[in-house]
Amino acid sequence: MPQLTADLSSPCDKQQAKKALKAISFTNLAMNPWTVISLVLVLAVAMATATAAGEGPAANYLVFVDPPPSGVVGTTYQLGILTAALGSEEKAKGAILYNYKNVMSGFSARLTPSELEEVKKQPQVNRVLPSATLSLMSSNFDGIN
Repeated sequence: MPQLTADLSSPCDKQQAKKALKAISFTNLAMNPWTVISLVLVLAVAMATATAAGEGPAANYLVFVDPPPSGVVGTTYQLGILTAALGSEEKAKGAILYNYKNVMSGFSARLTPSELEEVKKQPQVNRVLPSATLSLMSSNFDGIN
């Protein structure tokens, strides 16, 4: 009978959990219900650990920041804010998607939950919103196409 072991010291994501389930022969599991119960508990703890660690999937966010000081290039200023949050300019350049400077001062970036929390702590950051794509329900306004 196969032994179930798990390393709960490192976070596990849903894909890793699915791979683990596929690797186990279900014919062997059907013989011993305690094995099934053990597996379910190990996976639940591993997924809870991953969620508690804040390393869920990355998502896109709009980050509204204070306008740059006079004479400072907006993109350089915004990159500096993200660099301070993420710990390296290389990570910041990889995360930033777009810089906004005409209507508002800010940028969009792809961030994990833990990175998002670090960005929110920056004193120049005013607001952070999840990025969303909106579409019109109709393109027919007052009979005009």
